Amino acid sequence: MICAARTTGIVFFPAFDWAISPTHPEREERLLYTYDQLAEEGIFDIDGITEAKPDVVGKEDIERVHFLFADFDRTVTPSHLVACGGAVKAARLVMEKRVEKGAALVRPPGHHAMKSVQGNRGFCAVNNEAVMLEWIRSHYGPIRTAIVDTDCHHGDGTQDIYWYDPDTLYISVHQDGRTLYPGSGFPDEKGGGRGIGKTVNIPLPPGTSEEGFLHALEHTILPILEDYKPDLVINSAGQDNHYTDPITNMRFTAQGYARLTELLNPDIVVLEGGYSIQDALPYVNLGIILALAGTDYSHVREPDYDPDSLREDGETREYIKAVCDTALREYFVPSVPLPEPGRFLEREKRIYYDTDCITEHQKESILACDSCPGVRIIKSRSSSRPLSIGVEIPMKGCERCREEGHRIAGESKKSGRYEKVLLIDRCPQG
Repeated sequence: MICAARTTGIVFFPAFDWAISPTHPEREERLLYTYDQLAEEGIFDIDGITEAKPDVVGKEDIERVHFLFADFDRTVTPSHLVACGGAVKAARLVMEKRVEKGAALVRPPGHHAMKSVQGNRGFCAVNNEAVMLEWIRSHYGPIRTAIVDTDCHHGDGTQDIYWYDPDTLYISVHQDGRTLYPGSGFPDEKGGGRGIGKTVNIPLPPGTSEEGFLHALEHTILPILEDYKPDLVINSAGQDNHYTDPITNMRFTAQGYARLTELLNPDIVVLEGGYSIQDALPYVNLGIILALAGTDYSHVREPDYDPDSLREDGETREYIKAVCDTALREYFVPSVPLPEPGRFLEREKRIYYDTDCITEHQKESILACDSCPGVRIIKSRSSSRPLSIGVEIPMKGCERCREEGHRIAGESKKSGRYEKVLLIDRCPQG
């Protein structure tokens, strides 16, 4: 019998009752073909690899992360609660030391869901990884974490949620936003407040192959992780970098994904995008699971696998190296001074929810503090809802920031100016 070098728990949830449309690429077949492939390859017969059923998270788990200005019951479906619960279950297996590695093969995806939620965008309404991570922190304390997002699309939602958080390193390697949704994820996006330098973006050119991706991993991502020294590494494992994906323009392969997983060695893998339902996902997921478990994956190859035909030309390889060097430099020398304590830092954002055709206007501010990440305030108005406000007190919030957060929330309720006043208190007393 084959034995896994690392015990691995797989949580599977295809969401039979959730789809944007019957023919949309984000549909249940994404995982059904994968499950068939895993079963055919005898994955569940390998000693040390087990399957677990997902948990179901509650409303409080979603509201621990998001300012949900949209109607909860219209936006967050039972499938979203189970998808988040699948990620939480994978985390529980790891944190309770029942397995060494966890993999949540779940949908709907979530990495485009931001701190503020007015609807669905990029097929996402709830951020699975953030709900999972904040569940972990609510049970185990403020764990220092790295999220490495390898989806082809920039994970602008995860970046937004952890923009100010010095205890969460967010690294995204993706197709250049000048050529693909959501049009963001450039090296100068590197976090704010006390989180400056803890956001790292590596925008790769269309046509990047496994050679380019692995260069980014070995020469940029791994050195940054070695410096940051996280307690936990989470991989947002989008698989739409594959050369057969219908909505992207990259040339990654199942062998490349498996090698990336082997080198990255994440504690928890959570599925994000990937829309080549038959030609990519079964092979890529198989390679990822085998690599995660420390098992041989050399036989996992697409029928037309030909790495030489997919390789970049010399000019593109030099461009990739330059991008990786820039991202590495931006991490080690952010070149942005820490804000002066006591000042509110502000930024305005205009966000389009392409799935629901909603436009949101945000004014976000954070109180710069020399003792904690600071109070975060988001005033949000959208084409479907009037002005609302959200106030977040961070997990390591100091007494001054905690008092300020409650003061702002209380005065906002009394003012009558806002449709919703939402308060997230991550460090309640008592």
